[in-house]
Amino acid sequence: MEITTPGRICLFGEHSDYLGLPIIAMAISLRAKISGHKRTDNQVIIHQPDINETETFSLEDLRYTKSRDYFKSCIKTCQNEGLIFSSGFECEVSSQIPIRAGASSSSAINVSWIHFLSKMADNPIEWTQEKIGELTYQAESTEFNEPGGMMDQYTTAMGHIIHLESEPNISIQSLNPKLGSFVLGDSDQPKDTMGILKRLNDSRVEILNTLRTKNPTINIHTMNNDINLSDLNNEQRKMYKGTVQNRNLLQKALVELEKNKPNYELIGTLLTELHVVLRDIFDISTPKIESMLDAAMNAGALGGKITGSGGGGCMFAYAPDHPEKVAEAIEQAGGKAYIVYSDDGTRYKK
Repeated sequence: MEITTPGRICLFGEHSDYLGLPIIAMAISLRAKISGHKRTDNQVIIHQPDINETETFSLEDLRYTKSRDYFKSCIKTCQNEGLIFSSGFECEVSSQIPIRAGASSSSAINVSWIHFLSKMADNPIEWTQEKIGELTYQAESTEFNEPGGMMDQYTTAMGHIIHLESEPNISIQSLNPKLGSFVLGDSDQPKDTMGILKRLNDSRVEILNTLRTKNPTINIHTMNNDINLSDLNNEQRKMYKGTVQNRNLLQKALVELEKNKPNYELIGTLLTELHVVLRDIFDISTPKIESMLDAAMNAGALGGKITGSGGGGCMFAYAPDHPEKVAEAIEQAGGKAYIVYSDDGTRYKK
């Protein structure tokens, strides 16, 4: 039994989904893989050669022993859905996706794990990709009360390009324009994911709470540049306007990505405009990321941005023409480059 699941890049709406705003994200052709089999006892043994670790526990004891104990929380989530596991399993986890770099390696593994568990149950079940994304979100975010949104779980589970709205209800639109090649660049710089998420979430929540004293009906969806911002300090005004611009750039991109033949140059320009917001207002870029993006643009990329929480990790460049030149330029700037394309969601083979 083998399950593979793609990583992802956020095209538009970065740092928006955990606020309830929509995102557009793309699954990429770097994949995580779980292969394994049932055991005759109740032990779960997970070999992780990429990080030189092996995790072992019993199905009889799923108490969490560490923060973000996802292998156990995924099993609990599946059990809550009615799956029964009378015997344990042994498997190996490997991944082509840069680890802890903003390309959703963690969610790709957890989506693979939920998918694997659905096939390992006493009575295997054929969940839809969307259902697997939903359950992975429960196991990762709901179970541990983490601040992230739903982008990673649904994009890696469903694949290709999706437009995800989480409010007032979850709505997922598949977008499959032929955008061609992107180049993912890993800066190999560690990042403080939870710290950045908390900073940017808390700042926007505080801004909205302040504005509601005079605009009680305002919410994240009705924010616009006509509202009186006199009660905000200069930094808050900048953050407010950046959040509105971020949302508006997604709306412009969605119109283009719904076309059969989108304008590649416009998509590239919108990506770069979003990166300026992320760099200058959200303050999540780094000098090395900037050097990698500059090198990519000079080599012919149409646009690009940092992806993930930021503060390190990955950037990507949109390079439908000559991606090899762009990849070489990123590597000369000190990054590790991967030419990637839109890819299928989670899949399995016997």
